[in-house]
Amino acid sequence: MYTKENLDEEVRKRLPVPSGYKLLISPLQAAEKTAGGVFVPGAARDVETTASIIGYVLDLGPSAYGDKDKFPDGPYCKVGDFVIFRSYSGTRFKIMDAEFRLINDDTVEAVVEDPRSYRRA
Repeated sequence: MYTKENLDEEVRKRLPVPSGYKLLISPLQAAEKTAGGVFVPGAARDVETTASIIGYVLDLGPSAYGDKDKFPDGPYCKVGDFVIFRSYSGTRFKIMDAEFRLINDDTVEAVVEDPRSYRRA
């Protein structure tokens, strides 16, 4: 997972600014090895990253969570949160080799403290 701090400077410069009610997300990157130490091939890691359900909120569009009728209790998340969303949701794109997503503000289903303890079922 990429935060703005650990991104390559060229990637950071190219990050899009989300429009409207979109959120810019860095999905959790699949591990190179399993808990048992087995190497996971690149293609399998790519599939798992694509299907990821957890990401890091990098930025919010200017209208995100602005609809008081839709979000009467306020925003679901903020920049810097780890969030759960549905597999394959959002607009996926890569900048160099780093994958990102733009998702709708109402796509966030939960905020989690430590994403390392969660796995897609």
